[in-house]
Amino acid sequence: MDRVQQIGQLFVCGFEGIRPDKSILRLIRMYGIGGVILFARNIKTPRQTAELVQELQAAAKIPLFIGIDQEGGRVSRLPAPFTRFPGNAALGQAASRDLAYKFGRATGMELASVGINLDFAPVLDINTHPDNPVIGARAFGDDPVLAGDLGCAVIQGLQKEVIACGKHFPGHGDTSLDSHLALPEVHHDADFLRKRELLPFVQAVACGVETIMTAHVLYPALDPDRPATLSPRIVQSMLRRELRFNGVVFSDDLEMKAVEDRFGIEDASVLALQAGVDALLICHDPDKEERGLEAVIRAVDTGRIPVSRIEEAVGRILDLKRRRLHPLPAIDLQGVERITGWPEHQKLAERLLKSLA
Repeated sequence: MDRVQQIGQLFVCGFEGIRPDKSILRLIRMYGIGGVILFARNIKTPRQTAELVQELQAAAKIPLFIGIDQEGGRVSRLPAPFTRFPGNAALGQAASRDLAYKFGRATGMELASVGINLDFAPVLDINTHPDNPVIGARAFGDDPVLAGDLGCAVIQGLQKEVIACGKHFPGHGDTSLDSHLALPEVHHDADFLRKRELLPFVQAVACGVETIMTAHVLYPALDPDRPATLSPRIVQSMLRRELRFNGVVFSDDLEMKAVEDRFGIEDASVLALQAGVDALLICHDPDKEERGLEAVIRAVDTGRIPVSRIEEAVGRILDLKRRRLHPLPAIDLQGVERITGWPEHQKLAERLLKSLA
């Protein structure tokens, strides 16, 4: 790969529509982006989704991450006949590692059946703040040990089928603002964070999670100036050195207002890579996706980002792809609807729903 293609591998982008549009195909063919994230806007049926993924992969020279936020509950991008699982709150109420593993495995099977190979789940945040507008029932509960145990079970189930991603490091549960709309702050000292918010992530690293997503949250005790996604103190010192995580680090969407309103898409892209993030999510605006890419290319050309940082990040990404996406599993277009909404998965979803009653 030339330098542009290496840099392209560090970006995961989104697009509108149920077929690949010109903007996403341009990013794949011209820049060699590393992945595509799908939302409900891209998905109508299992068969259509599988065909969409095939078209995207056919345009790429290197297998793409095809990612999605399929957490269960209110963050579920897949419509019926995909199984509609309840979210982490139901798993927390059930407090069963076995059910959590089965949930992860079933979710992974349905994703893999249509060619989606990366699930930005599970949420490892703790439901700490009663007024949290963005986590709440997306968390397993308010017990960090239980969150870690169940998170590991979901991760192990998912990773039998697809790549899992623990989020949002180092914890978005004790906030009263939504990072999609503003920059939240968590005002605890480092020791408190280690004893509580960090525990599920420590357990996830120990049980082999392959990727972790950062939070667009400011932790003044750790870094008074930059949110976690843009903070070398949090990504490199804490996640890499203290927790000894060697997998791929994803940013949350850099178009979220917590980051973009303060730094702009160009600087946010550069600062995230400087901080130690490996893969950058820009999920909506094709102009911003290309501006982020071009900003990183310029930053490498001028020495603002050392070539060694690009090589380190792309090395982790390609290593994960070699292990998990080579060769790309064949998609059975005739059989996708036999797996999506499989009766055993529906029974599991019903069992989990009863735990909320």
